[in-house]
Amino acid sequence: MTPQLLARGKILVGLGANCPGPWGTPARTIERALREIERANIAVRAVSPLYETAAVGRARQPAYVNAVALLDTSLPPEALLKVLKGVERASGRRGGRPWGPRTLDIDIIDYGGLVRHWRGRRPDFRHAGARPLVLPHPLAHERPFVLKPLLDVAPDWRHPVLRRSARVLWHEASRRGEGQVIRKL
Repeated sequence: MTPQLLARGKILVGLGANCPGPWGTPARTIERALREIERANIAVRAVSPLYETAAVGRARQPAYVNAVALLDTSLPPEALLKVLKGVERASGRRGGRPWGPRTLDIDIIDYGGLVRHWRGRRPDFRHAGARPLVLPHPLAHERPFVLKPLLDVAPDWRHPVLRRSARVLWHEASRRGEGQVIRKL
């Protein structure tokens, strides 16, 4: 079975924003991003509530608004990523520092259990040139702001590499301190 067939209806994406942009507040930007994804003929099957979360990395930036969506598409991973990055650009997103403020960030968390660019239990970033699409997302299992909304749309999800449940990963990540969930909006 091809990864595209395996993945139909089981694609998880994380959405986050902490700066207003042309689409309005971070919450409105995420809502608009989901409509734009649907306009690209990608079905949005479920969306978590929005969560206010602490920023990771760079100090002195506003809290984020985060959500996770369950998508259904026959697009292969790279084509889906291209659509998502186009939605980010349309929201006013421009290049910036890692973990810096942004109008919108959309990441593929899991593409139907497909595993790419992992070596054992660690993501493999040793490739020269542009960073490859790592699946599942290389840091999702460490981020409370991903795991909490993920539990809302895919409570039975298991990390395809680590083989641990979202609930176990959420409890571990929520003890670490970074990217904490502040409240449900």
